[in-house]
Amino acid sequence: MAHQFEPLTNDLILRTARGEDVERAPIWIMRQAGRYLPEYHEAKGKRDFFECCRDPEVASTLTLQPIERFAGLLDASIIFSDILVIPQAMGMVVEMVDKKGPHFPDPLKSPDDGQYAKVLNKDVDVASELDYVYKAITLTRKKLKGRVPLIGFCGAPWTLFCYMVEGGGTKLFIESKKWIYRYPDATKALLQKISEICVEYLALQVQAGAQLIQVFDSWAGELSPSTFKIFSEPYLAYISETLPKRLAEMGLERVPMIVFPKGANHALDSVCNLGYDVVGLDWLIDSAEAVKIRGNRKVVFQGNADPGILYGSRESISETVEEMVKGFGGGKKGWIANLGHGITPFVKPEDLKFYLQEIQRLTSS
Repeated sequence: MAHQFEPLTNDLILRTARGEDVERAPIWIMRQAGRYLPEYHEAKGKRDFFECCRDPEVASTLTLQPIERFAGLLDASIIFSDILVIPQAMGMVVEMVDKKGPHFPDPLKSPDDGQYAKVLNKDVDVASELDYVYKAITLTRKKLKGRVPLIGFCGAPWTLFCYMVEGGGTKLFIESKKWIYRYPDATKALLQKISEICVEYLALQVQAGAQLIQVFDSWAGELSPSTFKIFSEPYLAYISETLPKRLAEMGLERVPMIVFPKGANHALDSVCNLGYDVVGLDWLIDSAEAVKIRGNRKVVFQGNADPGILYGSRESISETVEEMVKGFGGGKKGWIANLGHGITPFVKPEDLKFYLQEIQRLTSS
């Protein structure tokens, strides 16, 4: 049965994502709910990070914190969750280690390690394994009362694969490179399996109440231009092609789709042809240059200030926003304002507030 939610009072990001002319640029921020907010630590208490994700009440509370703190300055919320819930659903153990980040005690070592076949052949019940995410989305939609839309998300297949073989974050990507250069067919088989789970997971998020979805390819920049075309792009394309069909099968309307292939600016031209409504940009590409590459295609851009600007002076923040607004064409069409990646630790909430205010000021005029 379809959920009943209050009507939206702010649909600015949805109109922008559809390519419409708008009154100003919509704004949301990757990792807008999180540890830079004092209230996050109060609500989290002594719970483990994944405990927070698995408790719909806590996850919805954390999702709403930036919407309440920055009332009227954010045009979307994003569900408090993590990209690594998919490897967990696939049967892998993932822990969040304090001050270190995600850790897989037993990563995939080779196609012959026994675990690879189990993970590849597991019949994942995406509805029941990740039910806590859908419950959190529905509860959050109810609590939002139509203030702003809610974004659902997943990690991209390549990025999830990297975590599954590296065992956590890395700077060298030794294991990921071993897999693609030694076991390319086994790598592709697992990437396809992850892609299929991503589609079902995103479709169920939409059914639960998500109004846009984003695919985070955080490690896309670790691939060369040629290997990106083999190990990332086809699977991003699979999601954008298959998700609308799956939604139609479920009797659901298509929602705007965002892709964020961080670090793969070399592939921007082809990424604009992958079928996503919105392409997220990191801070390593000039906004005006990106607009040139896009040409007259209907794709909307999202981004892309250096997250480190939030450690800077108010003057520096204003200058950065001015340059970004100018590069993206003024903010009345084709651009969702964000950072070029998630908020980094120790950012002061007041400095983020100023950044949001400046975007509103400079794109409303």
